[in-house]
Amino acid sequence: MRSKNRLAAAVLGGGLLLALTGCGVAQQASETAGQVGNAASAAAVCADAVRITASTPDLTDPKAAADRAHAAAGELSELASRAANTTVGGALDTLATSLRETTVDDLVNAPAAWLQKRTEQVSALTKACTS
Repeated sequence: MRSKNRLAAAVLGGGLLLALTGCGVAQQASETAGQVGNAASAAAVCADAVRITASTPDLTDPKAAADRAHAAAGELSELASRAANTTVGGALDTLATSLRETTVDDLVNAPAAWLQKRTEQVSALTKACTS
């Protein structure tokens, strides 16, 4: 009777070990899939950010250019909230804040300085996306 109990305990213990190992493998696979999903999300966020920032502002119409900068800021802020990568999110937030603060006066009185600042921030975003 004892050998049957030992055999049953061994089989039960082995089954429990297999189940726990299977759970560990499933969890590891889930974590790997999550990492791949995050990478895809970062790539998608960066692609959207490039699309948003790639347009050249029409400085002949400063009011429209400022309005477009404000709209882009909203889009970039939304992207930043979805960014899995904190470096990318930070670069998006910085650029969004700068665009949100754009005034018609900036575009009329110092367009070169405004474009230079925007170029530097887009460059920082690009660097964050490729690292």
